[in-house]
Amino acid sequence: MSIMSDAVPEGTADPPPATSRWRRAAEHFRAWRDGDARAMDDLVRLMTPVLWHVVRAYGVDRALAEDVVQTTWLRLVRGQDQITDAAAVSAWLTTTARREAWRAGKAQNRADATEDADLEAMLPVAASAEDEATVADGANRLWAAVQRLDERCRRLIRVVAFEERPDYKSIADDLGMPVGSIGPTRSRCLTKLRVLLGDEVGGAQAAT
Repeated sequence: MSIMSDAVPEGTADPPPATSRWRRAAEHFRAWRDGDARAMDDLVRLMTPVLWHVVRAYGVDRALAEDVVQTTWLRLVRGQDQITDAAAVSAWLTTTARREAWRAGKAQNRADATEDADLEAMLPVAASAEDEATVADGANRLWAAVQRLDERCRRLIRVVAFEERPDYKSIADDLGMPVGSIGPTRSRCLTKLRVLLGDEVGGAQAAT
């Protein structure tokens, strides 16, 4: 088994749609626990792009993000018995990645002697993973539109988009937002995103 084999964190096509992704992840995890070592490589390839989106939402740099994703997979291997239902493996992975990214970001912030512990201050100015990625045209349009959103919307969408059942309380704590505002804010952000995507499609059609 290779934890990060063939898993390119950025510059790859987006993973399958959510329902298919959760189902396939459960199948791979179940097969791995049944003794199929190759199934873990399949699970890594399927879920690593998702974990990267989640981790990068916490403002860690690429090198630290690699460590966080690696740690998440190692925690899965060591703590597999904690997952009694294989269908929960996707939620377990994304939740673990969020927690590890939050801790790593806090540690990085302290190491840089930054006094402001607010996660908003931890986001880098550098171009995001999506800006650097060369993925399918549809994914490029989507993430280009995400990058045009305000900072709070970008972060919230990246954290929530890949979770089957988001833990709003934990997300609110991580992002410094009231838990009651997560749902309405998510709805507003998605509405803005749809408008941006619609404007982009309209502009492309007018240019042809």
